[in-house]
Amino acid sequence: MIEPIQEAMQVTSKPLTQRGKALVVDDDMTNRFVLSEFLITSGYEVIEAENGKQAIERYIEESPDIIFMDVMMPVMDGLESSKQIKSMANMEFVPIIFLTAMTDSDTITRCTDAGGDDFLSKPINIVQLQAKIHSMERIRDIHREIAALHKEIYHEQQIAEHIFTYVITRGNAKLEYIHTLLRPAGLFSGDMLLIDFTPSRDIHILLADFTGHGLSAALGALPVSEVFHAMSAKGYGLDEILSNINKKLYQLLPTNMFMAAQYIILSHNLEYITVCNCGMPNVLLLDRQANIIKARIPSRGIPLGIDPDFDFSKIREHCDITPGDRLILSSDGIIEATNNQGEQFGEERFEQTLLKLQDQEDDSYFQDLENIFDSFCQGGLHTDDISLVEIPCIAENIPLWNKQQTLETGSSAKAGAVADISSEINLLFNGYCLKNVDPVPLVINHINQLANTDVPHQDLFVILSELYTNALDHGVLKLDSSLKSSDNGFEKYFSERKKRLNELIEGHIRLTLQIRLHDTGGQFNIVFEDSGSGFNYRDFIGGTTYGSSFSGRGIYLVRQLCTSLIYFEPGNRVEAVYQWSSNNS
Repeated sequence: MIEPIQEAMQVTSKPLTQRGKALVVDDDMTNRFVLSEFLITSGYEVIEAENGKQAIERYIEESPDIIFMDVMMPVMDGLESSKQIKSMANMEFVPIIFLTAMTDSDTITRCTDAGGDDFLSKPINIVQLQAKIHSMERIRDIHREIAALHKEIYHEQQIAEHIFTYVITRGNAKLEYIHTLLRPAGLFSGDMLLIDFTPSRDIHILLADFTGHGLSAALGALPVSEVFHAMSAKGYGLDEILSNINKKLYQLLPTNMFMAAQYIILSHNLEYITVCNCGMPNVLLLDRQANIIKARIPSRGIPLGIDPDFDFSKIREHCDITPGDRLILSSDGIIEATNNQGEQFGEERFEQTLLKLQDQEDDSYFQDLENIFDSFCQGGLHTDDISLVEIPCIAENIPLWNKQQTLETGSSAKAGAVADISSEINLLFNGYCLKNVDPVPLVINHINQLANTDVPHQDLFVILSELYTNALDHGVLKLDSSLKSSDNGFEKYFSERKKRLNELIEGHIRLTLQIRLHDTGGQFNIVFEDSGSGFNYRDFIGGTTYGSSFSGRGIYLVRQLCTSLIYFEPGNRVEAVYQWSSNNS
């Protein structure tokens, strides 16, 4: 009962502004009637329920703004009913005021634990009731204002995330066959996947994981994406790209933030991969034919953004591959994902799942892997960004060679008379440059500035890269290509190459490049000369080696691109002539 009800009715005899819906829950009809009359007079639309079960039904149907709940009722008491209503309300604040004749501390505690926001003792004091209602309304209104602001902010963040993701991924190369599972823990992801092709058609892949997750973790992605795509497109190597990203992050990020990364280069001829793993789980290479994990490349370097002078060439690894192998990249969100028992998915379970599904077709392989992962994690807490990438090492992922149509010797007159030398570049590479710098992208940039016209970028990059690499590997370092033909040949070859570079004391490579331009194209005369004693170029230039081993493919490709290619005894000097016509661009 309400005391004193007559006085309250006189004070509030005029209907107030509509204040919403009130749900009155009590098994006593008199109590419901008296309280309902007071609430109606106070400006509420009133809904009634006789027990807790009926209260839940009324809540679902009517969505009341405030609830007055009796504790002891048949069918379902007020405590259980309140628990279920609060669960359904989720983030929406619907105040529940308990009405009870019991005032002991145990009852009050149970009401609070059930989701009650306040309580009144029976018989109800009208002054206290009015105060409680006003108090709950103020709290409810604040909750609604906060919810509206949160909704507006979330909507703006959704737009920002959409634009942000577009900016980050718009430069990504489109691989025909790639499978990804990318799930952010929040609206913004701290994980990032970047893919691009070099002019020689190698595939560069960067999977990054910034500290934490959300917007603060994602902000570092913008400069990383910019550097990655710009330098990959120009043909820079893994070491130079990671070093530039590392220095930029060191300047931009606060001291408590950094970026773990897996950086992989997949060679265009599907013969080897080059890997740098900095603070991430193992990069896995799966041999599909043997159904084994062919290689596990662990983290050997610190994350980026910590030490601006870190030397990534020291942790670079090479692995031989064969067409059909699968490359698996993942962030720690995969192996650290937990189920509702708190058990982690774990590295061992992850690898066993990969091998278990290895003999399945490509279309179903990744989907089944995702299903097993989801089944394990069902009910678990998703607290970290999840990234999983599978790239089949197959020819369909390598872009077709966009070869400039080469001109036959003497055909330049048809394209326009070749002018005198427009410009000439003379460069000497030795010491630090041979050990630490890939000069080809730098030369390409100079040519673009000097030529002041469209130059077949891809052709020129391949010609310069192959001739420079031959001069360095076979001339200065005296490496034998037969190493590539042995078991794990490319891994052994690059290991020996790194060793000899580190021990290099003397030696040089000289490049002379003459540029001639005409109205519809031009010509490059390219000369490389190294300080070595020469190598057996005859087998390669004659084409007898190409196709029977891993050697000579670069020279074969250069011969296809150039008008002429001439090696001079003893094999430490080569001259190449490359002509192009803008009509064929």
